[in-house]
Amino acid sequence: MKLDWPTRSCRELLTQYTPPAKLGTKLRFSGVGDQDVYNITAPFTDGNETFIAGRVEARDSEDSEVMFFTDIDGIWVARHDFIKHSMQDPFITKIGDEWIVGGVQVYFDRKDVKTVSRWKTLLYRGKTVQDLQLAAAGPWNMKDIRLISLPDGKIGIFSRPFGVEGRTALIGFTTIESFADFSESAITHAPLFRDQFPSNEWGGANEIHVLKNGLLGVLGHIAYRDETGGLHYHSMAFVLNPKTREKSQIKIIATRSDFPEGPAKRPDLVDVIFTGGIIRNANDTATLYVGVSDAEACCVEIPDPFSEFETSLP
Repeated sequence: MKLDWPTRSCRELLTQYTPPAKLGTKLRFSGVGDQDVYNITAPFTDGNETFIAGRVEARDSEDSEVMFFTDIDGIWVARHDFIKHSMQDPFITKIGDEWIVGGVQVYFDRKDVKTVSRWKTLLYRGKTVQDLQLAAAGPWNMKDIRLISLPDGKIGIFSRPFGVEGRTALIGFTTIESFADFSESAITHAPLFRDQFPSNEWGGANEIHVLKNGLLGVLGHIAYRDETGGLHYHSMAFVLNPKTREKSQIKIIATRSDFPEGPAKRPDLVDVIFTGGIIRNANDTATLYVGVSDAEACCVEIPDPFSEFETSLP
């Protein structure tokens, strides 16, 4: 893999994108009243049960809870016996024998309870997702912090500093020896990839997969705001060698038009999907799970974005 690639905009990357063969489907949720569920994780198994974690909130609010859902006959049913966490945009990984569940805790402007003034990523840990305790927090105003257990026993950390070098956001990557070394300093000093986004675009890592050869498959999003104020978020992926920092070029793997029409939280969020994660299948396909227009959750079958790299030497 090459270390440096020419920076390409969303519009340029879209010219290389081929939509999936079939339109995605909406996920159905119950037990949350008239609230929306979106920006979900991919399904994961804890014990003998399969869960999804999702962001739950009213259509006119940013005050969210992260809740867990169990699949019962094709409907994701809220588990009210689990603790609800006051966060947005959940993510989940496993470090050793412990689950790490994270999300973004937001703080509102005192004069306007609908306006978010600042935020922090919180990390919870536990042997099961029913037994989570607050373990760490990221720096102020940084989303998209992601952790992954590496084959050599270290932990990889992806960061996304906000407003660095006049840029909206860049992706960073570093490693630590163990979770005990997780700190704000380690995150803020993570070296940045400066060639992935034009100055007026941004992106972040959403879910990390360790490939068979030790490379890291990074699922994320790439985004920009157009001249009229509308936001455009697409799902993307790239592969990273954690030892050399060599990486593949970003490629778009899904867009809003790959999913059924539906409501949006605000007019500027119509063309937005937020990558949750994938389930990699045995036939070089993957099922991608996303939040859609900050109002719904969907999934779609796509070509596995990482299988072509698993034959590469690390």
